[in-house]
Amino acid sequence: MTKIIAITNQKGGVGKTTTSVNLSASLAAQNRRILLIDLDAQGNAAMGCGVDKENIQYSSYDLLMEDIPAAQTVISLPELNFSIIPGNADLTAAEVQLLTAERKESRLADALISIQAHYDYILIDCPPSLNMLTLNAMVAAHSLLIPMQCEYYALEGISALMSTLKNIQETVNPSLHLEGILRTMYDDRNRLTKDVSEQLIRFFGDAVFLTCVPRNIRLAEAPSHGLPVLNYDKSSRGALAYTALAQELINKEKH
Repeated sequence: MTKIIAITNQKGGVGKTTTSVNLSASLAAQNRRILLIDLDAQGNAAMGCGVDKENIQYSSYDLLMEDIPAAQTVISLPELNFSIIPGNADLTAAEVQLLTAERKESRLADALISIQAHYDYILIDCPPSLNMLTLNAMVAAHSLLIPMQCEYYALEGISALMSTLKNIQETVNPSLHLEGILRTMYDDRNRLTKDVSEQLIRFFGDAVFLTCVPRNIRLAEAPSHGLPVLNYDKSSRGALAYTALAQELINKEKH
C-alpha cells in the first residue's frame, strides 16, 4: 500500500526541503521505493538531488496543468536510489491557473493514480504557504509531516496548520491525518528549544517524532553538492537523524 506524505509548514526556513530530500534518501536506503515530488517554485528539492531544474523536459507544473502523464514527468536517480518529479519557477504560474482550473484541488491526486502503486512512499515537498499547490498536496496525501523549529513563533504557526488540517478533513480529504511533527535545527543546549519542545510533547504527545534533527554543518553543505546528506557524509549527525526518522516511519507501518 502506497503512503503519500505531504511535508508542509506555511512558515519558511523550517527544514521542509531538507526533510523531503533526506527522508527520501533514508527511506530508499531501507529498500523502500520512493518518489519525491517537488511542488515548490524554488525547485530546491530538485537541486538538492542534483537535478538541473532549468534543463528538464517536464516538471510538476506539467503534471498539474498540462495533463502530461505522471510516468513521463518522473526522473529516476539511480545513484540516489529514488525518483523525483522536479519543480521549478513554472509553478508560480500554476498557483494562479489552478484557481480557475477544473477539479482545482484534486489535480495532483488525479495525476498520481496511474503511478502510485509503483512506490512505497510518495513524499511531497510543499511551498512555504497555504496556496493551491499546498492544497493539492493535502488532497493527494494520506498524511502530513510537519517540520518545525522549536521557537516561539513556531507554535502559533502550527495551530494555524492544525485548523487547516481540520478544514480539509471536513471538506475534501476526510482520511488525511497527522503523520507527525519533526523538530528541526534542534539545539538541546538552548533553553527556549527545550521549553517549546516540552510544550509540543504536552500538546501533541505521540504525534511528535522521537527523532530530532540537529543543526549540522554537513546537512547544510550537502545541497550545494546536489546530494542528500546520507550520500555526502553518512556518518554525520544529520544523516544519522534522518536514518532514525526513516526507521520511525517504517516502524509505524508495522503497528
